[in-house]
Amino acid sequence: MSAAKGGPGAERGGPIMGPEQLLAFGDAVFAIAITLLVLDIGVPDGLAASDLDDALRDALPDVGAYVLSFAVIGVLWLAQHALFTSIARLDGWLLYLYLAFLAVIAGLPFPTRLISEYGDTALGTAVYAGAIAAASCLLTAMSFRLVGRPGLVRPGVSRGSLARSVQQGLVMVVVFVGSMPLTLVSPVLAQLSWLVAVPLRVWLSRRSGIGAPSA
Repeated sequence: MSAAKGGPGAERGGPIMGPEQLLAFGDAVFAIAITLLVLDIGVPDGLAASDLDDALRDALPDVGAYVLSFAVIGVLWLAQHALFTSIARLDGWLLYLYLAFLAVIAGLPFPTRLISEYGDTALGTAVYAGAIAAASCLLTAMSFRLVGRPGLVRPGVSRGSLARSVQQGLVMVVVFVGSMPLTLVSPVLAQLSWLVAVPLRVWLSRRSGIGAPSA
């Protein structure tokens, strides 16, 4: 099969690993990313007891950024597992899209640090929103690839369920990309707009009759 038909690497027979192996690698990347988030939380050593209250208050933005990113990474982790239950075999495009997705996940501690230290700035908020939008877009592109290539899909998985996964993923992309212009008005307003993704995803899940999250 030519590369034009099968995607990158198709002329060499496609990826050399199965979906289960790739997913196990992805789980390890997620675990490392979450661990790195925790490392940014701390207080200075050698504080006097009277200074500890102030130090803990200063650490609250770090804690908030950690909770936010843990929740986002958790949603994306569940989404990738839901997606992989539909994959029977990989092709080059799925492999490279997933590797790009994992690259964004591995880099999330950086925008998390930005939102912690500079969450009141337009640039810091926009970089964080862009990172989440990029991760969601790559995962959604994988779902779209499955829609167009039924031969990669497990038997019994309907085209309609894959199309709904694409729709749910686009919710995340639209919400986070749409928040980026809002940062110029108010970074706080932009961050609050991210909450819109929750009811929209729940509504789509109920409307389609599926409960598995996808991004």
